[in-house]
Amino acid sequence: MPETIELLLKALKLPTFVRYYQRHQEQAIAEGHGHIRYLSGLCEQEAADRYQKRVQKWTSEAKLPTGKSFANLSLTELSAPVQQQVIALKDQTDWAHRAGNVLLIGPSGVGKSHIAAAIASRLIEQNVRVKWFSAMALVQSLQQAKRDLDLMTALTRLDKYQVLVIDDIGYVKKTDAETQVLFEFIAHRYESGSLIITSNQPFSQWDHIFPDTMMTVAAIDRIIHHATIIEIEGESYRKKQSLKK
Repeated sequence: MPETIELLLKALKLPTFVRYYQRHQEQAIAEGHGHIRYLSGLCEQEAADRYQKRVQKWTSEAKLPTGKSFANLSLTELSAPVQQQVIALKDQTDWAHRAGNVLLIGPSGVGKSHIAAAIASRLIEQNVRVKWFSAMALVQSLQQAKRDLDLMTALTRLDKYQVLVIDDIGYVKKTDAETQVLFEFIAHRYESGSLIITSNQPFSQWDHIFPDTMMTVAAIDRIIHHATIIEIEGESYRKKQSLKK
């Protein structure tokens, strides 16, 4: 009989049931639990195991920078308004389901990438699929796809991620080839998927990224249409740590 049960559970794709049904049965008998409580305990363990496996898998594929989470984010280093915005995003996912964006703007070293990674990690825990790119790596990848006449396939492939993190967009070189694929990416993503973008340049300097004013305005317009904009000021964390040492 146990062999038959295990075969059925495997056929139903319930691996945690296979591993733990006997242990839960022994506990149920010892503590006098009924069938409902026994089954409920097994279901809870199956759900917990699936959650952990999904988080591990999605975290691995997201390629987030290591060591950057809410657990070690120094919120007190941020201004009160920024703290409120970041805390609000910690447990909100509705913006990601509505193809909203988050923009983190500020000078180098103030924690933009850390905040972006922390938000992304939290989204994964809340069943939102995420992928991290440096802006340069993304642009180079899309450029290669365009050279291979396969840009639309590459853009569509990214649609499986509800949220894409684009780190350091200001470092994209102002060349026709790079800015054109970046603009096509932004246009493709508009109102179909979410972006978290970090930039060390305010919008007034984005003409350093795009070759002409019309493209700059069009790109910014698409990004900010459904966006939470977080402007961070202050000294570099790295500089502060160096001074402390």
